[in-house]
Amino acid sequence: MLNWDDLRLFLSVARSGSFVASGQRLGLNHTTLARRVTALEQSLGTRLFDRSPRGVQPTRAGMELLHHAERVEEEILSAGRRVEGQDEQVSGVVRLSTTEAFGTSFIAPRVHLLNAQHPAIELELVPESRAVNLSKREADIAISLHRPDHGRLRATRLVDYRIGLFASEDLLARVGPIETLAELRSQPFISYIEEMIDLPELRNLDQSLARRCVFRSSSVTAQMEAVISGLGFGLLHCFAVSPHMRLVRVLPEVVEVVRSYWMIVHADLARVPRIRAVADFVAGQARSHAARF
Repeated sequence: MLNWDDLRLFLSVARSGSFVASGQRLGLNHTTLARRVTALEQSLGTRLFDRSPRGVQPTRAGMELLHHAERVEEEILSAGRRVEGQDEQVSGVVRLSTTEAFGTSFIAPRVHLLNAQHPAIELELVPESRAVNLSKREADIAISLHRPDHGRLRATRLVDYRIGLFASEDLLARVGPIETLAELRSQPFISYIEEMIDLPELRNLDQSLARRCVFRSSSVTAQMEAVISGLGFGLLHCFAVSPHMRLVRVLPEVVEVVRSYWMIVHADLARVPRIRAVADFVAGQARSHAARF
């Protein structure tokens, strides 16, 4: 049975006409190379080279094998080029798990930009609060609030973001301007469901600000909609707030939480073209819009 490794050595010797020159090009000792070629001749039951002090020349059988070996080489190179071409297209499904605010307010509005760059990628966006297990392939890429401390995971600090206190223009028109924390404590508040809070800073801040909570939700989107409606004051992601919402930042010098987003990829997937393309896109968008955060 012939194998490509033997044919590769045979081709090199046939083309160079020398075990020494061929061995240097292949990174093999010339005696090892000569021994491999001799073993090939013995397995085929025929002599492939005439040896002389001036080098080697293919025999008639060697020339026959040379033609076949070159066709095999061309097929292997062609197969490699076709596979590489598919990689260049960067196609396939990529599942991106994010926090709710980052996925809904930042990634989803920009998916069309990713599609323009890589139309053959199908992005699956999972914007939710629970942590995913990348080792179990629950997602390909995760945007997390915490840097992992174990596992074969690659973590990159993506961007810092701010959480501030907001109220609707209509609510402020009714209650008047809020200039101190004491004035805020008597106002209606919108907050998290406490046992579902993943951020200790928010839990402590919530306790110091709110005396009268009128609405709670585990969804930051639901909280934002409630704040927009004028129901009460709430802690919102600053990058998710846009002018058309008619929201006003309240006590910005006093009420602010700064956290970091981390992008996490399993080490086994970090070099996969479609995974790398999405990771590069997310990182690039975060850098381009860092001031917004």
